[in-house]
Amino acid sequence: MDKKIAFIGAGSLAESIISGIIKAKVVSKENIFVTNKSNINRLEYIQAGYQVQCRTNKEEMTKQADIIILAMKPKDAKLSLESIRGYVNKDQLIISVIAGLSTATIEDVIGIDIPVMRVMPNTSALIGQSASALSCGRYVTEEHIQTTDLLFKTVGITKLVDEWDMHTVTAISGSGPAFIYYLVEAMEKAAVESGLDRATASDLITQTVIGAGEMLQQSGDTPAVLRKKITSPGGTTEAGLADLDKNDFQNIIQSCINHARERSIVIGKSE
Repeated sequence: MDKKIAFIGAGSLAESIISGIIKAKVVSKENIFVTNKSNINRLEYIQAGYQVQCRTNKEEMTKQADIIILAMKPKDAKLSLESIRGYVNKDQLIISVIAGLSTATIEDVIGIDIPVMRVMPNTSALIGQSASALSCGRYVTEEHIQTTDLLFKTVGITKLVDEWDMHTVTAISGSGPAFIYYLVEAMEKAAVESGLDRATASDLITQTVIGAGEMLQQSGDTPAVLRKKITSPGGTTEAGLADLDKNDFQNIIQSCINHARERSIVIGKSE
């Protein structure tokens, strides 16, 4: 792919996507640019580890990119978008991996008819075993879908879903590994009851379980450590885990998924 990609955000998820793209040789290292809010040490680590182009001039980097991947924390998203909106154009593609942030919100903040794809990977992307759901903004074409699909197949499987279903996907795929592998049947039922079709739910849940199992085998971390890494304060994972402490494991599965999904909706409305 002869395109320049700019990552705004340099956390573990961005790193896993960068690693997958490079390993698959989809984009050359020279065409991958990375910046973040203020962590210079993190940028130096990414540049040393992957030989990509790490910059502090976010605006200039954004202007030169063909694809902009938003990978910052949800709380930083609005200010970050406002800082780059004067440097983007309709010929670019924005891909957001920010949980809870809708394509419509991104379009409104940027203020132009720019194509926006939304993607929900999970932390199993670190080992190429993510179950990533994709959804489209108003100005997306088939080419944009294919481009996004190609990029995220480098870190696992992909499924195209309606954007409203992203809240369910966030619960079962994004937060799923933190729930320490509960009954697959219960997770699928919760997803279907929330409106996701059974085939898509089954594929995403199966891949999520496989990826999480590989993380337990390969990462060297205990289940508790892996869970804590995923559990962000005020996030969907914490919302689900809070209920697990109050109720019996077998009876809480559906409630856990539904509460995590509801939290995703709340986060989306607050952005």
